[in-house]
Amino acid sequence: MGRDFLKPTISLIKIMILIKLGGSIITNKQKPLTANNSAIKKIATQLKKVNEPYMVIHGGGSFGHYWSVKYDMHTKPDKYSIKGVAVVKNSMVELNKLVLQIFLQSNLYPYCLPPTDFVFGDKPITKKSQEITKIAKTGLIPVSYGDVMWFGKNKFYILSGDRIMGMLTRILKPRLAIFVTNVDGVYSDIKNKKLIREITTERPTITDVKMDVTGGMKRKIDEAINMSKNNTDVFFVNGKVPQRITDAIKGKEFEGTLFRRH
Repeated sequence: MGRDFLKPTISLIKIMILIKLGGSIITNKQKPLTANNSAIKKIATQLKKVNEPYMVIHGGGSFGHYWSVKYDMHTKPDKYSIKGVAVVKNSMVELNKLVLQIFLQSNLYPYCLPPTDFVFGDKPITKKSQEITKIAKTGLIPVSYGDVMWFGKNKFYILSGDRIMGMLTRILKPRLAIFVTNVDGVYSDIKNKKLIREITTERPTITDVKMDVTGGMKRKIDEAINMSKNNTDVFFVNGKVPQRITDAIKGKEFEGTLFRRH
């Protein structure tokens, strides 16, 4: 490890990579229903350099999160407003379409994979989830996203992109998972920008963590710890410096937070 940098553990056996693009980086959270096209394009440019199978999952940002707050919808299954369900789902489809279009314009080949394709209720469908690796090995990029989901008994819930990352890690066992956010990594003290560079044990103590309807940074940290326990290196990187995504994938040194697999 360099002075201020991290290197992942390289595995030549595992062939899948999971990449979560946070809503905070692909949208303008201060401006409802506004995508950050420039950030998506820069990330797509870096993804062009990846020469192994990977999947992209994106969050809702100022699209899905905006409406889920308006209609008071959460990750807990409940009988939410059916109008709210329709609006949130439509909003996520709209954001997903923007991401797919920018990927195509950047000469990437996305394959839209709504979470309803591999999740039923609140559980992943193992056989369908396992097909994701086969799709990615063709050169296509499976792209999924957080969404409002049917739970049963007239109930719905918000399935976060972070939770999808955790679900798929248990099934696909990727060699590497990356959470792309709008900060450098996990801070023990946000005010002083004190970055935690490596986490190998239980949930770290952090202060002043901002939350959203899907749990914000707390959800990401909890998922990352569980994912690392499934023998997967998990990185938190800053999407404002998108080269860090490909540096993590290629085993190069860079700044961020690593949840070391164990």
